[in-house]
Amino acid sequence: MRIVFFGTPDFAVPSLQELIDREDIEVVGVVTQPDARRGRGKELSPSAVKVLASRYELPLWHPEKIRRDQAFWQVLKDTKADFFVVVAYGQILPQPVLDIPRSGCINVHGSLLPQYRGAAPMQWALVKGEATTGVTTMLMDAGIDTGDMLLKAELPILPEDNYETLSQKLSHLGASLLIQTLDQFEQITPMPQDPDRATYAPLISKTDLEIDWQCPGQEIWGRIRGFYPDCHSYYGGQRLKILAAEPIGGEYDAPPGTIVDVVKSQAFIVQTGTNPLLVKQVHPGGKKIQTGWEFYQGALQGKLGMRLGAPLSGG
Repeated sequence: MRIVFFGTPDFAVPSLQELIDREDIEVVGVVTQPDARRGRGKELSPSAVKVLASRYELPLWHPEKIRRDQAFWQVLKDTKADFFVVVAYGQILPQPVLDIPRSGCINVHGSLLPQYRGAAPMQWALVKGEATTGVTTMLMDAGIDTGDMLLKAELPILPEDNYETLSQKLSHLGASLLIQTLDQFEQITPMPQDPDRATYAPLISKTDLEIDWQCPGQEIWGRIRGFYPDCHSYYGGQRLKILAAEPIGGEYDAPPGTIVDVVKSQAFIVQTGTNPLLVKQVHPGGKKIQTGWEFYQGALQGKLGMRLGAPLSGG
């Protein structure tokens, strides 16, 4: 079985590794996004998929705009692939590319379709407080995650899960489901998606990442988990990333965003639009990750009544 693999981030790595490890599968090429500037130093670095493909000396391509690169389409035709496998590639494949492989294009998507079509399914499942998620393999068409479904696998979302942990779990579940899909492909009857049940998981914007303390505590908790590690507020005009939190009971007569109490040696408590939020772990700008208690003792100097909020509010 000849396969061209399309993928970019860490989520795609287990799927590519599974394909490489199979003796009856030949990965005849890997397509990934061009090197990008990442990290605090903004140094140009390769994608996680490129790193893995280079280790095995696989043919590797990273077109800037695959939709317009007709010369590259011919390169893909020359591979004589049976399947294209797409896992979090990051570009939309045009119909002429989808038509190239002999048996079709299979996508591994991080949700139980037709729920959470789009760019950020795992993040929005956490934000919305879903108790269950999963992965779906599907035959790709020209729409955005609208193709006929092949197989699904479910996974419970645990209260301690955030985007990092859930992505790791689903990446391995997706890799296993991909191999199962390829092995059983001739016996699987593709199932159309019900558009009336479809929901969407759009790209995450900068405004999505900033905490509005007037929102319900449960909603804020979902955002902290879903947008980990980038969900943030401000204190004294400085960005404060909130890495771990938990909605709790109790009533405090204070405006949203006010630090109203502490749990000694562990965390501080912030009032929201409804129930309070126990903030367990934070990452102040330019400093190391701290427990909520460490931040309270240091930056807050052990004082209650301080407020978190917008960068211009002064904290």
